[in-house]
Amino acid sequence: MKRILVTGGAGFIGSHLCEKLLANGNDVICLDNYFTGSKQNIIHLLDNHNFEVIRHDITEPIYIEIDEIYNLACPASPVHYQYNGIKTIKTSVVGAINTLGMAKRTRAKIMQASTSEVYGDPKVHPQPESYWGNVNILGSRACYDEGKRCAETLFMNYHNQNKVRIKIARIFNTYGPRMSSDDGRVISSFIVQALKGKDISIFGDGTHTRSFQYVDDLIDGMIKLMETPDTFTGPVNLGNPVEVSVNDLANKIIKMTGSKSMIRYLPLPEDDPKQRKPDIALAIRELGWKPVIGLEEGLEKTIGFFRNTLK
Repeated sequence: MKRILVTGGAGFIGSHLCEKLLANGNDVICLDNYFTGSKQNIIHLLDNHNFEVIRHDITEPIYIEIDEIYNLACPASPVHYQYNGIKTIKTSVVGAINTLGMAKRTRAKIMQASTSEVYGDPKVHPQPESYWGNVNILGSRACYDEGKRCAETLFMNYHNQNKVRIKIARIFNTYGPRMSSDDGRVISSFIVQALKGKDISIFGDGTHTRSFQYVDDLIDGMIKLMETPDTFTGPVNLGNPVEVSVNDLANKIIKMTGSKSMIRYLPLPEDDPKQRKPDIALAIRELGWKPVIGLEEGLEKTIGFFRNTLK
């Protein structure tokens, strides 16, 4: 049994990770300040004697004895991370310093949940880990993009200077049950609007593309990354390389929900990427991982979740 800390453990992805780590027989500590996380996401885990919850902001130091750390703490949707840009940067940067310091002290292995946003509005397609990105450092998304980029730099420096055992996962668009209904992400927004019979809001002309992975695939990839030898640090892309246009996604969700919603087009936000697709050759080679849940199967499960929660 390993003692594992999951920062941001009450969030959408974090709660699924806590659940899987417990199922694998580990002792799990969930740390969250509930800015975007929710107790409802982890309430079903509270009776498990191997599960512990700490309400704490990772920008403040904390001292815990652990074997592994998954650092997921940071708001991940534009609505939430732009609400308080300074706090978002501090969560990424100071949070990384605090968790890396803990890993150094306890000799724990630590994973950084980075993001495809480090690639910005990419000029290389699909995006391999070797691509340095195209990020507007002064734009409205920079608080998240640059915070995550700086966190990756901190991780690599702690590894090179202090021999901290690190892993860096670059996470692409992920969806599934326990997404927040008001996070502004495309799949949750479309499903909620469709189920309520409201117009589907598409920003831009809908021809821009995304690649969506179901949360179970992501969790599998993160755990496999953590289990790789210490010589492999990443970064490694974790995403589904099947590309879909936003127009096609909207129409698919309308059809699957049986909604009569119409599509409404709105101006594209600043620095919104036109294409996003991971090159997962490295994940296939080093982790033996690739996503197995198709978009339609994943959408069925996610739509079912929102049908129940919106009652």
